[in-house]
Amino acid sequence: MAAELPIVRLPMASSHRGDLSPACVQCAEGRKMVLFVTGVCRFRCFYCPVSPNRNQQDVTYANERRVLADDDLLAEARAIGASGTGITGGDPLGVVDRVEHYVRLLKGEFGAEHHIHLYTHEPNAEKLARLARAGLDEFRLHIPHYLWGSLDGAGAAYRRVLEEAPAWGIRRGVEIPVLPDKEVELVRLLRALDRLGVDFVNLNELEFSETNDAAMHGRGYRLDPRNGWGVDGSRAVAQRVVRTTGLSIPIHYCSSRFKDSVQLRQRLVRRAERTAPPFADRTPDGTLVYGVVEAGARTNLGRLADRVASAGRLPSDGYRVDFARRRVELGAEALRRFARRLREPAFVVEEYPTTDALEVEREPLNRAAFPGFGGT
Repeated sequence: MAAELPIVRLPMASSHRGDLSPACVQCAEGRKMVLFVTGVCRFRCFYCPVSPNRNQQDVTYANERRVLADDDLLAEARAIGASGTGITGGDPLGVVDRVEHYVRLLKGEFGAEHHIHLYTHEPNAEKLARLARAGLDEFRLHIPHYLWGSLDGAGAAYRRVLEEAPAWGIRRGVEIPVLPDKEVELVRLLRALDRLGVDFVNLNELEFSETNDAAMHGRGYRLDPRNGWGVDGSRAVAQRVVRTTGLSIPIHYCSSRFKDSVQLRQRLVRRAERTAPPFADRTPDGTLVYGVVEAGARTNLGRLADRVASAGRLPSDGYRVDFARRRVELGAEALRRFARRLREPAFVVEEYPTTDALEVEREPLNRAAFPGFGGT
């Protein structure tokens, strides 16, 4: 019985009893690319955390990279050394042709061992069987909270999909957020899934986001004061369920902090190792630190790069020009040595090694870097 198996404790209060899904193992190691195929979803769960620029928008992203062509997707997979892909949304089954194309593309490019899983609300056996034939390795059903229970009656469609899936040669599981006021219903659902013998159940910590904040507060949910954006009570219910339900199927609780502090960090580290310029310093969190000199609207960027390279006596690989952001990038310590002699704003910045280059921090190095500076 699973109840007799030890609980394996993971960082950031996550835990599991029984084996983790192969996809979860890859994700924890930063080896799983996240393929957001569309933000459109007809279920519109009140707790949906998808960001405003993606929520109900038919856009595609591979990690933080906008996908406009197949090459964008493949380039991002190579940038993190991905050994697998997780397909999410929105609801991917709403664009099943697109999903099938990407499954075949990834398998064709990286081989059958490239593990692909999919997360969906839609209990559609025909679509899932089709994707299994294309090479999908695993799916995770998101069962709406108002259907939690025995999966009889209104929940029968989810039961049928889970019963039929073994014939397709695919792993099937359930992944749902833990609503702290639905513990009784959650336990009933887990027992039904145990009787069905699903391959695993993943329980995610319920968390606040920019898009669900009003709806969550309107239903009485509050922030856990000790736990970032997590909902008060979600972690406690999940840990109690993992500890006491006595299921014979594997069950895994994943906290919101685990996703940020372990999964995301590991992916950033892998990307930084593969994509960082030689002059950048890599931090233990996977971010990059380097110097930047910003060009003004009338500044000739090429001439600025020549002046920076000359002032710093930089080799050809000791700097680069970012034409999109109109700046010259170079080593932080190299820039510190001569930044005060420059007329242009100079900074040391810390950024994510992603295509959107999210800035974490910046340090001004000269007078021109301060707002309102009027020149010498």
